[in-house]
Amino acid sequence: MASRVNFTLRCSTATPRFGPPCHLQSPNLASAPPTFIRSSCKFLPHKLSCSGARRRRVLVPVRAHMAATEEKSISEDRMLVFVPPHPLIKHWVSVLRNEQTPCPIFKNAMAELGRLLMYEASRDWLPTVTGEIQTPMAIATVEFIDPREPVAVVPILRAGLALAEHASSILPATKTYHLGISRDEETLLPTVYLNKLPEKFLEGSRVFVVDPMLATGGTILAALNLLKERGIQNKQMKVISAVAAPPALQKLSENFPGLHVYTGTIDPDVNDKGFIIPGLGDAGDRSFGT
Repeated sequence: MASRVNFTLRCSTATPRFGPPCHLQSPNLASAPPTFIRSSCKFLPHKLSCSGARRRRVLVPVRAHMAATEEKSISEDRMLVFVPPHPLIKHWVSVLRNEQTPCPIFKNAMAELGRLLMYEASRDWLPTVTGEIQTPMAIATVEFIDPREPVAVVPILRAGLALAEHASSILPATKTYHLGISRDEETLLPTVYLNKLPEKFLEGSRVFVVDPMLATGGTILAALNLLKERGIQNKQMKVISAVAAPPALQKLSENFPGLHVYTGTIDPDVNDKGFIIPGLGDAGDRSFGT
């Protein structure tokens, strides 16, 4: 059955561009709304195609500040989903999908995918400080990540541990807060069994929430609500996932406008047991072998 998913998909590239209307085509996203993306692209396996590609092009002058204003408006009002079209991301997702991938390689692939997604997600988001240093040759103006404002990383146990494994190598200053949430196999409802979040986050804190599988959306919603209770606003959170599915994205879009989600891929369906199809199986079991 087709379902409407109210979120915006972006392909992360360097130069923003407004192109013809684009649609995300898959069995469960047939009626998805037009999307704003950063480049005109055809994106498999979801077949992101531009409907105006074969029509005669009509060039309309648009002032830069108008484009920036429209992009800002979209970013503030709607959740944005980023699927970076990097070949390494596609490679590691493919390794994760293979049922023959042994546990150690699966866990390493999850960690490498997390590193790449965090790199993409941290672009233009980390606080910096500037100054001058003495090189062996002369004085140079430099810019560092501000260590006084560490980024919080919240892996959702247990599979989130694998996806967040390289967070400290990609982010110079981090604090990790573990959050354990289990899902009832019958009702699919989440239960928090471990909460190491602080009572209150500092104002302006930035938080990566790491959950490999965004399937039904119950777990990630529970995690984000706990963060909001502790003072974190939607725009201060970014979700990192290996695979996402429409039910979770729809719930996130309805409850967290302005949120940014970075995922390795978007799959079309979730079965009656709450597993993403085709997905990659149970990420926790396959990461840790238990």
